[in-house]
Amino acid sequence: MRTVEQLLHVKGGDIWSIAPMETAYRALQIMAETNVGALLVMENEKVVGIFSERDYARKVILKDKSSKNTSVSELMTREVIYIDADATLEESMALMTAKHIRHLPVLQKDRLIGLVTLGDVVKQLISDQQFAIRELEKYITGG
Repeated sequence: MRTVEQLLHVKGGDIWSIAPMETAYRALQIMAETNVGALLVMENEKVVGIFSERDYARKVILKDKSSKNTSVSELMTREVIYIDADATLEESMALMTAKHIRHLPVLQKDRLIGLVTLGDVVKQLISDQQFAIRELEKYITGG
């Protein structure tokens, strides 16, 4: 079974982040520039939260706030759920499904090494299954 760490080697370990006192508007700019759906909120190299498109939609737009006048710290999700780099892709998918989250920071020996998304995990699992199917077809047909 493939691990989360192996997935990070394939997809890369880029970590996009923002400071808690930045505005929601700036966070949205960074997310648009980097084509991501969430940013880790970091202070002094420590993760203090996560800010996602869902946070924006539910805590700014629906509450009639201004993204240019609202700090990320007011909107971020403070309870960040992590996964260990040695966990399998199946374990990460189960955790994201159970917790209803799409973004999962990855730790290795208590050090942040990357972030995986539900889409990353699903894409890799499908790729692995397609490879297994091709190999089985070759075996069955003698090819």
